[in-house]
Amino acid sequence: MPETILKVENLSKKYTIGTKSSSSLRETLVYGWNNFIKKSKDESKDFWALKDISFKIKQGEVLGIIGKNGAGKSTLLKILSRITEPTSGTAELNGRVSSLLEVGTGFHPELTGRENIFLNGTILGMSRKEVKEKFDEIVDFSGVEKFIDTSVKHYSSGMYVRLAFAVAANLEPEILIIDEVLAVGDAEFQKKCLGKMKDVSEKEGRTVLFVSHNMGAVNQLCSRCILLSNGEKIIDNLTEEVIKKYIENKSFDNSFVSKSNNKNNNIILAFLTNEKGESINDFFENDTIFLNLNVNVSFKNLNIGVALKDSKGNKLFTSVKEMSEKIGNIKLQVQIPNNLLLTGFYSFDIAVFIKNGIVFDYLSCVCSFNVLDINSEMAIYGNADVGVFNIVCKWKEL
Repeated sequence: MPETILKVENLSKKYTIGTKSSSSLRETLVYGWNNFIKKSKDESKDFWALKDISFKIKQGEVLGIIGKNGAGKSTLLKILSRITEPTSGTAELNGRVSSLLEVGTGFHPELTGRENIFLNGTILGMSRKEVKEKFDEIVDFSGVEKFIDTSVKHYSSGMYVRLAFAVAANLEPEILIIDEVLAVGDAEFQKKCLGKMKDVSEKEGRTVLFVSHNMGAVNQLCSRCILLSNGEKIIDNLTEEVIKKYIENKSFDNSFVSKSNNKNNNIILAFLTNEKGESINDFFENDTIFLNLNVNVSFKNLNIGVALKDSKGNKLFTSVKEMSEKIGNIKLQVQIPNNLLLTGFYSFDIAVFIKNGIVFDYLSCVCSFNVLDINSEMAIYGNADVGVFNIVCKWKEL
């Protein structure tokens, strides 16, 4: 049996909301005393980002970690990467760790790409000779060879992530930790990264922890997955089962409305209705499904795209509406035909973007819904995997 390379036991992390930094010893003493006096009166300022998380990972395993924003995913990875300390519990890692958590982490902005490669290798405990042997492979994978002697502060976010991932994946860590930062890259590079992570696991026996909101990528890469919610572990199981649980939980929030958390404003607001205009999440085979969108746009020539996904995160189809000269609040309705889908859970990805690939706002796995009680020919096969579309094909004997 492969050895346990990472062991987490009763890991918790607490933050105190509302505390402030002090610029002098006097302020530190005064604020510290006042905070001590107030602590017993106002325990609501304590926020637990993680609560008693425990799990083990064996060498060569690829573990996915999923959950909504604020679930505790990034906090967990920061503790495992030794960026922050836990409040209680332990995290035992038996091997060299390479992390890619967010754009800006791990590189010195004033140094060139070349210098940062050698700096990261040194941090990982590698000799200059070892890094030099990997140098050409790193640069080739990143695709930024023309700018390798340019200070990384001049890199675009996409270039930065390309080089950062190339460094993290190719300097032979025993444990590779990757956060949602890969979403910054283009689709071709994301596919390349997924292939590399699969290779380092299957061919090189290295361990990968992968956090993403892209359920298709998680399902493709990870054999096992952990779902976090409000800092707690909800389920640790086979990836397909965990993704299904995640989408089911997201489907039945207190509100039927899904909206973006864009820092400027809520650009996208979306909800489902039936033919009567009722907001629901359950549909039958002969129901027409309407996805309603309220979109606030400040630029001309934007595109609005929706993609339908199944419970495994597979993208079934995509539809795009070009808005040309329209700006302001735009109301749209997307009609999904009746008698199209078999029984199961489905959800939408929604994006506002322009043709060169710049995304202004994005929602993943929202407006989830359930198709119930299919009366099609496939219903007789019960829980067998018969696909997602209720299509009647013409057969004839020859």
